[in-house]
Amino acid sequence: MRIRSKLILGALAATLGLAFSVGALAADITGAGATFPYAVYTKWAEAYQRATGNKVNYQGIGSSGGVKQIRARTVDFAGSDAPLGEAELGAAGLVQFPAVMGGVTIVYNLPGFKSGEIRLDGATAAAIFGGKIYKWNDPAIARLNPGKTLPNTAITISHRSDGSGTTFVFTNYLAKQSAAFKRDVGAGNTVNWPMNAVGGKGNPGVAANVQKIKGAIGYVDIADAMKNNMSFVALKNKAGNYIVPNQAAIADTAAGANFKVSGMAPDLLDQSHKNAWPITSATYILVYEKSANATKQKDIVNFFTWSLNKGQKMAEELGFVPLPSSVVKMVEAEMKRIK
Repeated sequence: MRIRSKLILGALAATLGLAFSVGALAADITGAGATFPYAVYTKWAEAYQRATGNKVNYQGIGSSGGVKQIRARTVDFAGSDAPLGEAELGAAGLVQFPAVMGGVTIVYNLPGFKSGEIRLDGATAAAIFGGKIYKWNDPAIARLNPGKTLPNTAITISHRSDGSGTTFVFTNYLAKQSAAFKRDVGAGNTVNWPMNAVGGKGNPGVAANVQKIKGAIGYVDIADAMKNNMSFVALKNKAGNYIVPNQAAIADTAAGANFKVSGMAPDLLDQSHKNAWPITSATYILVYEKSANATKQKDIVNFFTWSLNKGQKMAEELGFVPLPSSVVKMVEAEMKRIK
């Protein structure tokens, strides 16, 4: 009887030991940050769990929140549309790499005008979002839209109320177009919006405000704009062509970009390709270069390696543009720094 009991206990201990060792091979990893790529990261996480059994949790709290949490070491990785500079990465001990491409779009709510029927150039867009143009029938807008009867409707600016990489990308584009915008509003994750502006949390909050306020204009990522069937402004690019944002225009913008720069973060704004969407950006992942938790570090590398190679179709379906294959290889090489 004692021998049988010992055998049972031994088998139980072996089973528990095996269960522990298998569980130790993988750990749930957590990330937080940019709302811009939230849909694709959560889609990747769901598919990755089905394929491997490993869990990845990502919260869309805004780029500023993600950077704050990774610096405080309360998450395993962070998402940010605003890339960190070389000095910031070095000081925080972080590795940075792009995950997916996208575009920030200008959307509007003007009854009687369909998507693409309102044209703007960079200088006029900067004047609108800088609070210098208050009515839709302003002469500056009318000059760009000959033959159209624009209404005397007040313009309401819809913007992000949280610290946002989408705001960083958009305001840096407008600052390139207008010294007055750069001086009065600024360029960054948070800026000094004019009085005729309302804030919304995340890209969904901005989109919701545009949809419910007649005469509103705002900026959201292309994926959220497509999902909500919003009306796009046709924006004049550097080549002089009016472009409605689409995946092909974003891919053309990124095709010639040099991702070998520090932090793998080239400037993709206002590129000269004839079909370029002027407000194109990559969104970035931040990971500790060194961590005491080797299992989580390895799992992060495994997740993004899997996603960048097997999740491209999912990204396209959600309105994003996958990284070129040459850039994926560069990312894989960069992730070797994660220890």
